[in-house]
Amino acid sequence: MHWQTHTVFNQPLPLNNSNLFLSDCALREAVAREGAGWDIDLLASIGQQLGTAESLELGRLANANPPELLRFDPSGERVDDVRFHPAWHLLMQGLCANRVHNLAWKEAARDGSFVARAARFVLHAQVEAGTLCPITMTFAATPLLLTHLPAAFADWRAPLQSDRYDTHLAPGGQKRGLLIGMGMTEKQGGSDVLSNTTRAEKQSDGTYRLLGHKWFFSVPQSDAHLVLAQAKGGLSCFFLPRFLPDGQRNAVRLERLKDKLGNRSNASSEVEFFDATGWLIGEEGEGVRQILKMGGLTRFDCALGSHGLMRRALSVALYHAHQRQAFGKNLVDQPLMRQVLSRMALQLEGQTAFLFRLARAWDRSTAAEEALWARLFTPAAKFALCKAGIPFVAEAMEVLGGIGYCEDNELPRLYREMPVNSIWEGSGNIMCLDVLRVLAKQPGVQELLSMMCSEVKGQDRHFDRAWRQLQQRLRKPLEAEGREITCQIYLLGCGAQMLKQASPPVAQAWCRMMLDTRGGSLINPQVQEDVLIRATGGAG
Repeated sequence: MHWQTHTVFNQPLPLNNSNLFLSDCALREAVAREGAGWDIDLLASIGQQLGTAESLELGRLANANPPELLRFDPSGERVDDVRFHPAWHLLMQGLCANRVHNLAWKEAARDGSFVARAARFVLHAQVEAGTLCPITMTFAATPLLLTHLPAAFADWRAPLQSDRYDTHLAPGGQKRGLLIGMGMTEKQGGSDVLSNTTRAEKQSDGTYRLLGHKWFFSVPQSDAHLVLAQAKGGLSCFFLPRFLPDGQRNAVRLERLKDKLGNRSNASSEVEFFDATGWLIGEEGEGVRQILKMGGLTRFDCALGSHGLMRRALSVALYHAHQRQAFGKNLVDQPLMRQVLSRMALQLEGQTAFLFRLARAWDRSTAAEEALWARLFTPAAKFALCKAGIPFVAEAMEVLGGIGYCEDNELPRLYREMPVNSIWEGSGNIMCLDVLRVLAKQPGVQELLSMMCSEVKGQDRHFDRAWRQLQQRLRKPLEAEGREITCQIYLLGCGAQMLKQASPPVAQAWCRMMLDTRGGSLINPQVQEDVLIRATGGAG
């Protein structure tokens, strides 16, 4: 007997086989505007490949099969290794082949190289975010290591700058490509790295012996880590290779892998150092200064990664809303849903314009004004944008309804992934304190803000009012108001870019939505149409 209770209809298929770059009008325009138009064709090719069902399935598999800690090999030898699903390795191969870990350094002489690299980062984030962790740290550590690489590791220079991904368990000089991790956080201190207790004692041969632990030791499979430890001269930065020059394993023991809310594909570990051998980077007591050279880069990547996740969430929601019918209309044509979707799309328009202006500042950071722009707006972006991502993805889930909450869909993974970018590389309060530090100690920063806002003065009353409010706060900035100040700086940065780059109706709609403290501003039908067309790849 054959039983059939129903047929399945009005259920949109998952979004796959789309071009992640060409479907994002704001991204295409920002890349060209900020100096990386030369990379458009390759970005379109990368976007096509990453948007395939096969690439998206790799992202799912890497998270459904998290890494495993291998302390010993079958013969009982201690190996302290990590085993990954093949999907992880394929994703890492793609990231390295697309030069997300080194493009800005290998093409440093080419205008827009940082912008092009930022676009590739955003595209990869839409497929799988955990693999971006080793890429970010390698990217941030490379310029420091190329300047301070110990003489005993001179043969690391070529593989450190390679476009290859090499999983072999071997000394770095024998490999075709390298990954660099970081180890800063200890149990008792967290972000307060000055309270670290790991000790480093100098040896007669110039190396140091490290004894202590790290509560978070990122990417434990890396070929080397940059770690902080207390030396005689104060907190210092050390190069800790996995293999010593004589081929022996360094005395770094992996105690366990972290069981995290999200970021499941990526290995984060706890370690102990049992007289591990390290090489000093810079001078004793300069540890924080050396780490800060990398901190801005990793923090910017946190903002880029959150933006990529948000963009993917919007794409999934839009794709669903264009196909799903309710009450006689497609969801995208329902007035209330159309407001929700257009507000999400408009929010991303501002983020895109701002982030790629920030990428240009990093690209041209040899100029004092651009360096100051990057120094101020990077922690502000990490604070405000990464926090905004959590409710944004939750909103996208609501567009899909119940199926958006089920693990068959990719949105739960994006939602779990979101908080890590707020926490990693300094949580929210640390970012706000950093912004306050810049305001207090960096000459010219208030003049920079004044110049930015004066360029668009008079174009929108909400923007002008927000700038006046910030000026009042900046006369005597209070630490307790650090979050409000940081958020206002970020929003003014976005608003200035929107008023300069977007059409007046779209820019003013953004300012009403993001800067009108009364809230509740509706987006008019024409702006809705423009931003929703642009969000699906058309020109508004």
